Amino acid sequence: MTEASLLWPSCDGPDDLVAVERIPLAARGLPASTYAALARAASLWPDRPAVSVFPDAARWRETSTRTFAELAADVHRVAHVLAGLGVGRRDAVALISVNCEQLLTTLLAAEAVGVAAPLSPALAPEHASHLVALSGARVLVAAGPELDPTSWQVARQLAEQTGATALLALRPTLATGPPPPLTPLEDATVAYLEDLAADAPADGLPGPPPAASDVASYLHTGGTTGTPKLAARTHANEISNAWMVASSSMLDQESVLFAGLPLFHTNALVVTLLAPLLRGQQVVWAGPLGYRDVPLYGSFWRLVEHYRIAAMSGVPTVYAVLAQVPLDADISSLRYPIVGAAPLPAAVVAAFRERTGLELCEGYGLTEGTCASSRNFPSAVRPGSVGQRLPYQQVRAVRGDAWEPLPPGEVGAIVIKGPNVFPGYLVPTPNGPVPDRGDKVRDGWLDTGDLGAVGADGYLRLVGRAKDLIIRGGHNIDPATIEDALLAHPAVTAAAAVGRPDVHAGEIPIAYVTLAAGSAVTGEELHAWAAEHVPERAAAPKHVDVIDAIPLTPIGKPYKPELRRRATEAAARDALPSGARVTAVLDDGVVRVVVTGVPEVEVHPALAPFTFAWEVA
Repeated sequence: MTEASLLWPSCDGPDDLVAVERIPLAARGLPASTYAALARAASLWPDRPAVSVFPDAARWRETSTRTFAELAADVHRVAHVLAGLGVGRRDAVALISVNCEQLLTTLLAAEAVGVAAPLSPALAPEHASHLVALSGARVLVAAGPELDPTSWQVARQLAEQTGATALLALRPTLATGPPPPLTPLEDATVAYLEDLAADAPADGLPGPPPAASDVASYLHTGGTTGTPKLAARTHANEISNAWMVASSSMLDQESVLFAGLPLFHTNALVVTLLAPLLRGQQVVWAGPLGYRDVPLYGSFWRLVEHYRIAAMSGVPTVYAVLAQVPLDADISSLRYPIVGAAPLPAAVVAAFRERTGLELCEGYGLTEGTCASSRNFPSAVRPGSVGQRLPYQQVRAVRGDAWEPLPPGEVGAIVIKGPNVFPGYLVPTPNGPVPDRGDKVRDGWLDTGDLGAVGADGYLRLVGRAKDLIIRGGHNIDPATIEDALLAHPAVTAAAAVGRPDVHAGEIPIAYVTLAAGSAVTGEELHAWAAEHVPERAAAPKHVDVIDAIPLTPIGKPYKPELRRRATEAAARDALPSGARVTAVLDDGVVRVVVTGVPEVEVHPALAPFTFAWEVA
């Protein structure tokens, strides 16, 4: 067996899994770290294009392209800058920026000398401050005032609040001319990163390379339930999971990938940065707004034709929009459209297939599992499934506090095990932050928080989030059944079902929807539609509210705690006397109702039968 075939076995479809796993993962010769993967790519393919970044959707034909050798040289320069500012192996570098050419370089450099901690610029200020302090980062790298003025102001405030020793600014991709001056900060280095890196060494790291067991990154969880946490991931986690993603034979070295997700998203880091690095594949990166740049969609099919894009990765909302865009180009190169991060409505799958002739390949994973744990194959898409487990991972459904394994096909809590399972959430200690798995991992098994069933062939079917289940009179209702029924209506563009507190049933299902532009359909009409199309009578929503937009997390997932807050507020208001003023607030993901305007003696009998927390102010 050659070195190439050992590292890259044939893995074209679900029948190949058994053969792949006959050879232990440790025997396949994976690079020890993300830096080792970069150095290997620069050695094997020095002149091959590695990354092409365009400045914004309007200028998608203009890119800054670097070869693997040039990318490695730039990473070395930034690594020397970071080390010179005091960053060591266990020190975090906070990255607060929209995507740009320099952010790719800085993230890889931060992992090479320390720990990369990319944060969403859209995080609430108190959450961002908490995460920077928790990470212990003293060096902050942020989008500069040209690239994203809001991110720069947020970063300056964070630097002041956390006592940062350095605040470095990133410039836009293909920036020209001198940048605007930066206002100094007391006791901190404030400078443009490119200026500091210009004369730094380009031919190696300033110290020993990272080991496989070293922590590579801190990624914050999606924040769907309150204050986000920092999930630590080792180099072994990231490399093994990137290899699992890249192990498919569907894409060769000539394949070009498209990346439009933000780099604080684990999918962007693993699927569209590290996995292509292992295979020597070129990645075309969208501008700062990525898939949120609305003009991108009008040019997207021509972009695919121009760069001969073979694969892309996005969330369901991306494909829902693309399914409405007229096909005005040759997209025959595109054969692997990957989707994940949120439930995929059947209506989106059908609409995208009708528009493009392509099957969406749904996958599944979570930040605590580094990124991906299952995937569908273009030639073997199984509707209703998020795909077959990835090589060298175990996936099972369990029940009860003892996590009793369930037979194939039976629904339970989904747990996963493998080299991709994280070492834990970051917790503060007197000697600095350390990862702690707590009760999230037992005997190597990670509790995903999802419900589903696993077939004998390793295919995974999800039925919902454990915390998203609507429990009506002791009966579990999967909100996806309601959402799918509403999404089948031609006027509905998005749907989210939650439980509204109810005195008698505990919860009753309700739904929120958004409509296509110009649609005049009413909530009452959609309520009637749902009553006819939801397969289970008990799951039919009691009412449907039409809203302007479904609340989303920064990575595009429906933010259901906000919808539960609205539903709880409405339930409390309906139960109280007309003079009461009701405000429901989210406290770390838990809804609490605050009542003013009436005495407690009138509030207690009205709200006591409910299970939500309340108080009279």
